[in-house]
Amino acid sequence: MPKVKIDGVELEVPAGITVLQACELAGVEIPRFCYHERLSIAGNCRMCLVEVKPGPPKPQASCALPVADKQEIFTTTPVVQKARNGVMEFLLINHPLDCPICDQGGECDLQDQAMGYGFDRSRFHENKRAVPDKELGPLVKTSMNRCIHCTRCIRFATEVAGVEELGATGRGESMEVTTYVEHALSTELSGNLVDLCPVGALTSKPYAFEARSWELSKTESVDVMDGLGSNIRVDTRGAQVMRVLPRLNDDVNEEWISDKTRHALDGLRHQRLDRPYVRRGGKLVEATWDQAFGAIEAKLKGLDGAKVAAIAGDQCDAESMVALKDLMKALGSPNIDCRQDGAKLDGPRGSYIFNPGVRGIDSADAILLIGTNPRWESPVLNARLRKRYLSGHCAIASVGPAVDHTYPVERLGAGPATLRDLVDDKLGFSEKLKAAKHPLIIVGMGALTREDGAAILALARDLAEKLDAVRTDWNGFAVLHTTAARVGGLDLGLVPAEGGRDVAGILAGCEKREIEVVYLLAADEIDTKRLGKAFVIYQGHHGDAGAHRADVILPGAAYTEKPGTYVNTEGRVQLGQRAAYPPGDAREDWAILRALSERLAKTLPYDTLSEVRARLVTVNKIFAALDQQAAGSWGAFGKAGTVSDAPFVSPIANFYMTCPISRSSKTMAECVASRAQLMAAE
Repeated sequence: MPKVKIDGVELEVPAGITVLQACELAGVEIPRFCYHERLSIAGNCRMCLVEVKPGPPKPQASCALPVADKQEIFTTTPVVQKARNGVMEFLLINHPLDCPICDQGGECDLQDQAMGYGFDRSRFHENKRAVPDKELGPLVKTSMNRCIHCTRCIRFATEVAGVEELGATGRGESMEVTTYVEHALSTELSGNLVDLCPVGALTSKPYAFEARSWELSKTESVDVMDGLGSNIRVDTRGAQVMRVLPRLNDDVNEEWISDKTRHALDGLRHQRLDRPYVRRGGKLVEATWDQAFGAIEAKLKGLDGAKVAAIAGDQCDAESMVALKDLMKALGSPNIDCRQDGAKLDGPRGSYIFNPGVRGIDSADAILLIGTNPRWESPVLNARLRKRYLSGHCAIASVGPAVDHTYPVERLGAGPATLRDLVDDKLGFSEKLKAAKHPLIIVGMGALTREDGAAILALARDLAEKLDAVRTDWNGFAVLHTTAARVGGLDLGLVPAEGGRDVAGILAGCEKREIEVVYLLAADEIDTKRLGKAFVIYQGHHGDAGAHRADVILPGAAYTEKPGTYVNTEGRVQLGQRAAYPPGDAREDWAILRALSERLAKTLPYDTLSEVRARLVTVNKIFAALDQQAAGSWGAFGKAGTVSDAPFVSPIANFYMTCPISRSSKTMAECVASRAQLMAAE
């Protein structure tokens, strides 16, 4: 390890790092605009200048200069200070200085560094150049007069998002950052451009002129728009959620979030359920909590538990699901399920989680995608797959739909027949999987939600075991979930008890009038027409499909309005915090179920959130380990049998509208229209 001196202090640093990184290890702040830890080095802005000996007698860009043994680095000399003053003076030649109307004001790198390293006057009096704004779609607002040509946005779009649609044209004063072809960006990660921009050239279009950063209360939470469980920060003003931003977590989402996670928040303001309703004379009418509970009590009184069923939705927290399970058990009902899409998952924990973890993708040297389109099902995880591809020495293949993953993928086939050929060593990619030290098999819901999903799961297990992908030092069997509640529901055992019905059985029972009461806990992704004449209790936060069919509506809280426990696709238990309070008479979901149980004389044995969480640990001890990926047990799972020749189809046909919140979002509707326009143009 090389030894360097930084401002007179000697230390050892890892070989191969840059001077800027060495200074950070020493706790010395180096200003920068173009440098970013997760992007390639550009060396554009020259703000990170330092003096280095031995070396030429001039300041050098520390971001692009590798450390060397016995190097001396000076970061505060008069020469360095004068150079930084000059760079800042140059950067501000054409900057419009419109901080009072800029949405970046108050959290702008240019503001901060101008204060810390800038000069107190300018020697330039020429007219500032004018640059036309660009159209990047409904999510990113441009003000290109402010652009300082750091090229972070270009490098992110090319390297992380995998869409080479941004670039620079012209040279010198004529240089402009623009799209190669005038159209909206075709990436599900475009909102991250705003976070990366160190000035106000790229800002959030839906958030424009809405609030200032110092007006907002900031709450750390967890995303529920897909199964990844991205770490987020929810910013609120009063009772209103103003924006959602990513939090740093290298194990899960690094520092990226998808556009749906970031911008579907306006759906929290529309079509909300804020009071109970009871259906009378064929119409839903407002009611009190007592009247709603009374209607449920009257229907359930004396009813056999076998005629009662419950379905948990895709965004439920673990607290509400364990309360639902306990209530159904108290009512004597074995008919409960958390798998709205009918996924054939009900085995040991290792059969339904992303066993290697998201970070395990970085170690994989051969990856097989089965029945999944991760670009839509989990865009941030897909960016991690692309990152692994860019690092080299990793073959990636797919059995499933032909889509643009943003990285080269060898498409082996479309359906189960190809998977069978892989198991039988009839395809060339089998040799690559065998040669891999860390093979990774990712199975998506497009393979598991079919009628033959159990047989396909068994095939995938056979392949993993044949490749020796499941061993003490590595488990390369990974299930990619598309929903936030699925793993938590399976961990809590929200599957039919002995003699019980799954979702398909519940719907069939409703059609045959064998099921008379159905409790939908924020479950909107089922075919509500098949509920027949059943008495439907809907507990949720939006007036979506389930509420339209309901006979009684109990208004619950959305994910930003309650503290909740969620388990992501890799089995990591995470806590979401309350950022705002639910509207009107809406309440936290577990509290509604607890109150209803008392009315039904089946009182649940907990009164506080801490007691509910203690109950979670009683049901499954993995809930005691927060922010850790608990290993899954391995065993026999799936069910050998015949499989259909039908090709795998991704369960997500419209990335921007997959849940009641996103379907209620005006911003997401604009994204759908923009994407349709883009596809029509192609």
